[in-house]
Amino acid sequence: IIENIKSEYNANIDKFSQDIIISHIETLLNYAERFYQRQFITRKITNNKVLNRVEDLLIDYFHNESLSSEGLPSVQFVADSMGISSKYLSSLLKQLTGMTTQQHIHDKLVSKAKEKLSTTELSVSEIAFQLGFEHPQSFSKLFKAKTNQSPIEFRQFFN
Repeated sequence: IIENIKSEYNANIDKFSQDIIISHIETLLNYAERFYQRQFITRKITNNKVLNRVEDLLIDYFHNESLSSEGLPSVQFVADSMGISSKYLSSLLKQLTGMTTQQHIHDKLVSKAKEKLSTTELSVSEIAFQLGFEHPQSFSKLFKAKTNQSPIEFRQFFN
């Protein structure tokens, strides 16, 4: 493909030259995307191990009582803990589960919030602070976006 691009570039320029060069570049990019995506298919067992490690890491992180002082885990924190790049991790998780790393973090956060809302008498603000939020409004907004209920509505419905 590269040789075709070179020869087209060095040939006499006509009204089709630019379109042909662009087509070759698109083909080259399509091959690159194919090879990139293949790694997710051919490494299914390894990739499932990565998914399990991410799940375990997030479970451990959210069961850590110092969450309020450390804050929410970032995508970069998860990727660094896994020893891979954040972009690769998100692509891998998206391929395996349809969700990015950030979405996995939010899902674990909402699960932990539901647990606290249903098993404690803590206020929504106290739960938000325990889960690493500086502002309870941010917590409520995320919770509502993920569950279609406010934390208070969830608690009332649960009880």
